[in-house]
Amino acid sequence: MILLGWSPYPETACSSYSASSSRPCATSASFVIRLAIVLVAAGTATQTQRAPLPQNLRVPEGQRLLVRAVARGAQIYLCKPKASEPSAFEWSLKAPEAELFDSSGAKIGHHFAGPTWESHDGSRVVGEVMERSAVQGAIPWLLLRATSTDGAGVLAGVKYIQRVDTAGGVAPSEGCDPTHAGAEVMVEYSANYDFYGTR
Repeated sequence: MILLGWSPYPETACSSYSASSSRPCATSASFVIRLAIVLVAAGTATQTQRAPLPQNLRVPEGQRLLVRAVARGAQIYLCKPKASEPSAFEWSLKAPEAELFDSSGAKIGHHFAGPTWESHDGSRVVGEVMERSAVQGAIPWLLLRATSTDGAGVLAGVKYIQRVDTAGGVAPSEGCDPTHAGAEVMVEYSANYDFYGTR
């Protein structure tokens, strides 16, 4: 098992956005809002005492933990019409965008649309959600199964992925309407990702 831990995520900011203002910052490409979260005691994802894992998120028998990584980044949401009610608009998840860190604080990979996790050794895995468990004030914990892998590195043998210990990342409750169609928001989040396989 390779144990991957915690590292700070580089802060980014929009020069036209004021933390004391509720106004979003605008860019030439899109309307982007940076929403900050407060991570207490160095972040929820680093807590040594994890909440009990819900039964529906457990991996099948015979799987062992191959890799544990911490992600710090953002959940990107797009303002678009509701599928069931085109006259109404909602924030819809577009993609994650996060860096993966090991226990020494070194960056060891990248998490992006797919959802895809890519290691610096060239291996990658793409997953799809099987089960979820709601978390108050944060994006849900997930169990995903691997739909494809690539490369010969640490992620090549992954069969299942758990997203646990989440903090932040929840879509805004307002700010999406016809005048903001196509706008994007980046909501900061952190999580632990546990990768399981049989080898």
